[in-house]
Amino acid sequence: MKSYLATALLASVATAAPNGPPHHGWQGWEGYHGGKGASGNTYNGGSTVSVKNGTIEGYYQPTYDQQYFLGIPFAQPPVDELRFRNPQSINSTFDGAYQAMEYAPECVGYGGDQLGYPVSEDCLYLNVVRPAGYENESLPVGVWIHGGGLEMGGTRDLRYNLSFIVDNSVQMGKPIIGVSIAYRLSAWGFLASEEVMGSGNTNIGLRDQRLALHWLNENIGAFGGDSDKVTIWGESAGAASVGWHLTAYNGRDDGLFRAGIMESGNPVSYSSYKTNVEYQPAYDEIVNQTGCALSLDTLDCLRQVPYEDINAIFNTTDYQSLFSPIVDGDFIARYTSIQLAEGAFVHVPIIDGANTDEGTSFGPRGINNTQDFIDAATSNTSQVILPSQFGQSLTDAYPLTCDYFIPPESTLPCNFSSFPASYGDPEQYRRSSAYFGDVVMIANRRGACEAWTAAGVPAYSYRFDTTPAGVPYYEGVPHFQEVSFVFDNVDGLGYNALHGTVNPFANESSSYTQLAELMSKSWASFIYDLDPNGFAGRYEGADAWPVYSLEEPQNIVWDGNATGTLAYAEPDTFRAEGIQYILDHAKVYGR
Repeated sequence: MKSYLATALLASVATAAPNGPPHHGWQGWEGYHGGKGASGNTYNGGSTVSVKNGTIEGYYQPTYDQQYFLGIPFAQPPVDELRFRNPQSINSTFDGAYQAMEYAPECVGYGGDQLGYPVSEDCLYLNVVRPAGYENESLPVGVWIHGGGLEMGGTRDLRYNLSFIVDNSVQMGKPIIGVSIAYRLSAWGFLASEEVMGSGNTNIGLRDQRLALHWLNENIGAFGGDSDKVTIWGESAGAASVGWHLTAYNGRDDGLFRAGIMESGNPVSYSSYKTNVEYQPAYDEIVNQTGCALSLDTLDCLRQVPYEDINAIFNTTDYQSLFSPIVDGDFIARYTSIQLAEGAFVHVPIIDGANTDEGTSFGPRGINNTQDFIDAATSNTSQVILPSQFGQSLTDAYPLTCDYFIPPESTLPCNFSSFPASYGDPEQYRRSSAYFGDVVMIANRRGACEAWTAAGVPAYSYRFDTTPAGVPYYEGVPHFQEVSFVFDNVDGLGYNALHGTVNPFANESSSYTQLAELMSKSWASFIYDLDPNGFAGRYEGADAWPVYSLEEPQNIVWDGNATGTLAYAEPDTFRAEGIQYILDHAKVYGR
């Protein structure tokens, strides 16, 4: 699952350190990647806070009248003996005032999101962006968890621009604080085997996030934030992370957040869970390649392997995206589909949505007939694996009828012109894309909203149906495309040739920028007081975002091409048989 994360405080992208920077400790990163000097920011001497570990100094940025506190450690560096261990709380005070004026390197990951950015094992840091002028108020907090398939991404990527959404919150009279948190990725954060399970160090990337939430619970008040008004928020793997926190420890409420926002991710995993037995051969091969096979404690031996050596192993196609969260009976207590059926989740309001054509990002290409479709759905290489004996019943749930695949007012047609031959048969492509979008994202979005509503907890559901610039028409509205709208990133910061993307708003009509403002303010309004509709100046033609209902389930549809509305309510009933099939087979899918 590919996604990204950014903060818009830097004017340029730094050059990546190919093997990671040296260990830098907790004294900031002055001059390391441009920082405040490169982007014209000035420090006014007044952005100082006192947290449990000492004094932190940030800086003031006049463009948006905001104060930035960047690269704040929330855990001990997970290096040396702390590699492959659960994150450890900081057990010391800062040596003098901590200079929080530079972003930390991204956690070591593998993929396009890491291009142009420094990386390091020492990466457990967070950032706080707060509007100036509210020093005597306690503000709600939105905590952003980046996506990237749990294998790439980071808090300094320019595409996740906290400055703009915080500024929008001020403009509409609902000021919020924005926070972004880091976590370990790929095998660094999700190594799995019998040895890992036996040591109790499972799902450590998710535990990194959890420790960041605990740190914020204890310290966000020093920044003017209200620890009782925290919303956790993410996209793709970041949204799935929100779902894992909503169901963590069998749904235990630790009082760390009062709401959740999930963009293309859900409390039920986007993939089938694997077991330690399935991961064991990969772990054993890593042990062999590092010379740890004869060690009495192979996991401890891996902690002693030089970074360059183990990174070279992880940075191969065999391991980059192999390891994912496992059901460990602890953080992930059991299949969360069972938990949702029993109401075993944190009962807080949510936003949960997906894009119309998620499956054009996750579905295979080259599907030319029904058997190809069945083979793709039941293949061990599929993200969500359906046992082969269910293949025929799947075709009944997803019949080869083009109109069935298309939600109301979809931008993706049944008939294609100039359709790439490599994509396979057009109608089978449409069928496959509908199924894989549903099985990875959309069905579990509907299932979560139903579970929340059945438990009497408010849920707001959406379908994003706007194709940004640079997306081929035959891909419709694929994964990730809502992000630039939510962050109101109309200048396209971070979208460039390095990442193979263009500004999503380039050469598009003004309705696109209007939609971005509407969506960004709706998100900020929900973070502020749990009401995505209640702000002054809301676009007059837009429908109100309805609370989900079992009797009359509805989505809000975000459509930058809809004349005079930008947002309208629709019945959440499309592909009812297929989506219900997926929900009914959750345990068969292993999630």
